[in-house]
Amino acid sequence: MPLTAPQDIATLLTETRTIALVGISDRPERASYRVMAVLQDHGYRVLPVNPQIAGEHVHGEFVWGRLSDIGEPIDMVDIFRRSEAAGEAVDDAIAAGAKAVWMQLGVMDEAAAARAEAAGLKVVMDRCPAIEIPRLGIAPVSAD
Repeated sequence: MPLTAPQDIATLLTETRTIALVGISDRPERASYRVMAVLQDHGYRVLPVNPQIAGEHVHGEFVWGRLSDIGEPIDMVDIFRRSEAAGEAVDDAIAAGAKAVWMQLGVMDEAAAARAEAAGLKVVMDRCPAIEIPRLGIAPVSAD
């Protein structure tokens, strides 16, 4: 079952250090662009993913074409895709060895969530970490 209890979500956000953000936009008016900045300001390393702008930079980070291109450990994959496209991103997160998937506000895919959980990943759906961090009082991430 996706995480819904505040303490479970807080634990996930506290344990997370590296976030791959699938569906990043380079347009400042887009939510993914703003959320990436909030996550970076909170101390997370955010690796943006979008095949349409791969090779460019957003908020100082190289934009990857696919999760599989990243080649370093990913704690959480934050999915900014329509619900119909979320399953593919979840499957890519499983294949990349991510520890968790987070589907943004309005993004829900029960079958993909079940696949992720069966593979041992934690799942959050229909929430935004940029909202949950201040709501839950999550301290900024410090380097370990």
